[in-house]
Amino acid sequence: MNLKRSLLLGMTGVFAAGLFATTALAAPDTIKIGAIISVTGPASFLGEPEKNTLVMLQDQINKAGGIKGKNIQVIIEDSKSDETQAVLAAKKLLEKDNVIAIVGPSTTGESMALVPIMNAAKTPLVSCAAGAPITNPVGDREWIFKTPQYDTSAVEAIYTYMKKHGITKIGIITISTGFGDAGKKALQELAPKMGMTIVADEKYGPKDSDMTTQLTKIKAAGAQAVINWSVGPGQVVVTKNWHSLKMGIPLYHSHGWGSKKNIELAGKAAEGVIAPLGRLVVWDKLSDTHPQKALLKKFETDYKALYKSEPGTFGGHAYDSLMMVVEAIKAVGPDKKKIRDYVEGIKKMPGTGGIYNMSAKDHCGLDMSAFEMVIVKNGDWEILK
Repeated sequence: MNLKRSLLLGMTGVFAAGLFATTALAAPDTIKIGAIISVTGPASFLGEPEKNTLVMLQDQINKAGGIKGKNIQVIIEDSKSDETQAVLAAKKLLEKDNVIAIVGPSTTGESMALVPIMNAAKTPLVSCAAGAPITNPVGDREWIFKTPQYDTSAVEAIYTYMKKHGITKIGIITISTGFGDAGKKALQELAPKMGMTIVADEKYGPKDSDMTTQLTKIKAAGAQAVINWSVGPGQVVVTKNWHSLKMGIPLYHSHGWGSKKNIELAGKAAEGVIAPLGRLVVWDKLSDTHPQKALLKKFETDYKALYKSEPGTFGGHAYDSLMMVVEAIKAVGPDKKKIRDYVEGIKKMPGTGGIYNMSAKDHCGLDMSAFEMVIVKNGDWEILK
């Protein structure tokens, strides 16, 4: 009996060894793409739809035959919304998993932390974060791209809309993070160029739970409108405080406002809030001939069918980032340098964030035209004209 058992165990071991060998041999037929996402931590509200989107796209692409018969494997690492963890994840993906490109991270700070690493590794990074310093100056960011619209483009959209409505004196309030600092810089630099005067400039921390004092100062300074620049819970706090104070002046948010969860969390306080947003959140209100509509409709429909929720703007950033890499591999194969060159040369590519036109001088490829000015009405988005 012991002899039989030994033989069976031996045969099982041989079978297992053969199975692992087959897996190892099959590995070259799988194209590995890394992803660094804030699955947990303070920025998980960004990471959840991004992770879901990447998993959905991987499955859809592979079920459709992969890329020229090869499956893709999106290896998702959780940065825990932390720059140090993002760096460790990047090194693991590059050195152990040998990925040919990385999408993400979710936040500006994490993305900035990876710039020297990705440049040194000569591996493309297509970030899901918005801060302009992620890709600028382009000369120092050869291997770095991003899919969210520029802070400057969002500021231009807000200022242009304000001027049409006679607003020239503004108060700004920004969160003390990489995203907030980049937005603050854009707001300050473009104000004089676009005929705006900043009469109050306030800040708050990522963990602050009340911004009444800052908003009261903005009102007292004679601002005709207030602009908040942040993502996450801070947006909701500012919205509720603005509503409670009955400030009597409009509240504008950055392009980081584009999640239905913000409306749900802010409730009635969100009514009347204005922001420049990508067209994913208002795709059903676009003309049938709009070049983005078919893509936006399919993405949101597929996502909602699978996850019973909306992907929002942030899921869209992950969609665009991965699809840029996928389209590059389809065109030039799994070669890092060729993928980089292809992404830099993208022209008139419809995505969730806009129509992308990359160049050697622009590693984002979007401008103010990627936005619609959107207002919250009756708990939903509505395009402003």
